[in-house]
Amino acid sequence: MRAIRCLQKLAIGWVLAMALGAVAPAALADSDSVMVFAAASLKNAMDEVVGNYERHNPTRVRVSYAGSSTLARQIEQGAPADVFVSANQNWMDRLETRDMIRASSRFDLLRNTLVLVAPANSDNRIALDRPGELRSVLGDDGYLAMANTDAVPAGIYGRQSLQRLGLWPGLQGRIAQAEDVRAALALVARGEAPLGVVYASDAVAEKKVRVVAKFAADSHDPIVYPAALRAGVDNPAAEQLLAYMRSDAARAVFKRWGFAVVAHD
Repeated sequence: MRAIRCLQKLAIGWVLAMALGAVAPAALADSDSVMVFAAASLKNAMDEVVGNYERHNPTRVRVSYAGSSTLARQIEQGAPADVFVSANQNWMDRLETRDMIRASSRFDLLRNTLVLVAPANSDNRIALDRPGELRSVLGDDGYLAMANTDAVPAGIYGRQSLQRLGLWPGLQGRIAQAEDVRAALALVARGEAPLGVVYASDAVAEKKVRVVAKFAADSHDPIVYPAALRAGVDNPAAEQLLAYMRSDAARAVFKRWGFAVVAHD
């Protein structure tokens, strides 16, 4: 009986050792992983930047895309992001004032511009300084697709431009508000909305739309994408990825996808 009990103990020990051996590589991999929360408008460019980074580094990078407002609120609620890249300063400011990002890691990464798009097969041309043209293209039952104009940066910038152009009052009840700018872009690409307000980089990413007008830079607040580490993050891989986003290789990718990069000394 004693021999049997010894064998049982050895067998249990062997099983435990095998189990520990099986999870050890995964645990090691998790310590070299990075979770990025990034504004939805960054998807194509960020996917390429992350893919290039992973090819040259033993790091697994996951990216969650959504409106900056949604991502910031998730971080406030304890979401395990390592890096946050917002589409405007206000949501990053909000996290910084609440000590939820590492302020010393924050920097401005990119800039963008705002455009009006239509389905690629349309032949519309619109002069934004002629109020009647926008309503004419929308017709009796068409809607202007925009990201949420109260919370999502692209929607906020778009509302600012339309207000300063004097077009906002005439569009009440004619705006299809989407959860983020890529959802607004999709409405136009599918032909469900005749016009949409999106970033210039979104127009580059979607071949089923075309730019019919550009909003003047002084018609809205500067469109700046700040990036930072979440407060309390102790992850060298996250710091390395954040630094890589400022590299010449990453900057070339962002430019190709329609962004302007912010110069740094």
